[in-house]
Amino acid sequence: MREPALIRMLPDGRRLHLHDGPIDLIIEADGPPQAISTAYEAAARRFVPILDELCCELPLLRSPALKNSERPRGLIARRMFAAVEPYCEDCFITPMASVAGSVAEEILQSMVGAAPLDRAYVNNGGDIALHLANNRIYKIGMVERPDCPSLFGSLTITAADQVRGIATSGWRGRSFSLGIADAVTVLADSAPAADAAATVIASAVNLPDHPGIKRVPAREISPDSDLGDLLVTRGVEQLAQFDIDAALENGFRVATRLRGRGLIHSAALCLQKRVRVLPPSHALAANLGTDRFLKRVVCTLDGSSGPSAPEIPAELELIGRTNPHA
Repeated sequence: MREPALIRMLPDGRRLHLHDGPIDLIIEADGPPQAISTAYEAAARRFVPILDELCCELPLLRSPALKNSERPRGLIARRMFAAVEPYCEDCFITPMASVAGSVAEEILQSMVGAAPLDRAYVNNGGDIALHLANNRIYKIGMVERPDCPSLFGSLTITAADQVRGIATSGWRGRSFSLGIADAVTVLADSAPAADAAATVIASAVNLPDHPGIKRVPAREISPDSDLGDLLVTRGVEQLAQFDIDAALENGFRVATRLRGRGLIHSAALCLQKRVRVLPPSHALAANLGTDRFLKRVVCTLDGSSGPSAPEIPAELELIGRTNPHA
């Protein structure tokens, strides 16, 4: 029998921490005090049964998504399947590729449905669902790798933007990856959509036959992994510049196709201190303030250009910075 879900306010008195098994959420809302209290209560109530709901359909959620697949029944499970379905004819993917974003989305929806909030976020290990009302904004700091976080850029999301989901994936993160990206951060309409796309793009940042990349079957590390016998990345030696550029180009082409299909708005791909940025399409660029974004994102992270990390404003950091003591 597992421990009961942990529900507590953090020492800063602003953020709510929800933890149950592998799910670890940091939540913050802005608005009238009573609205915030009501929203936090709604989040806590909705959170308690989530892990059991997902476990009830876990075999199906760990199975490859196919056009003729059996559809899950639970609300979050259906959201997971809908997020990965656009990719099921192109690559191996299971609904688990969007689980973190889907849980974040569900909790956020419970909050905004319960109380009028000015803005709110639910951060599930770096996969973030956003709510912005009126003229509210979030400034978001971006880090190049989760195991040694340092900011390489930032962006501002406003209420007028269509972006309501941000997700990051890569082999250094908390989940397995088929690729070698240190981090791929994606902006999309929703957190589940961003989560699924980040997984796909991060897998595409790859050099399949490179001898300097250590790969092992996912099942050898985690017997219950949805990736089964697929080879996941466990180590990447220092790569030559042309190899880094080739791997990033592989992922960039995939990200460009996904943007063309309307599945994402933009993405930043990081590998060994190199970054490729896919800006939003022209129609969205004005809303997102792409010029601001690109000026803040440096193409090399050796300190030769761009702002130093301490100068970059950041209210949210994208890769797993959900330490409840932060």
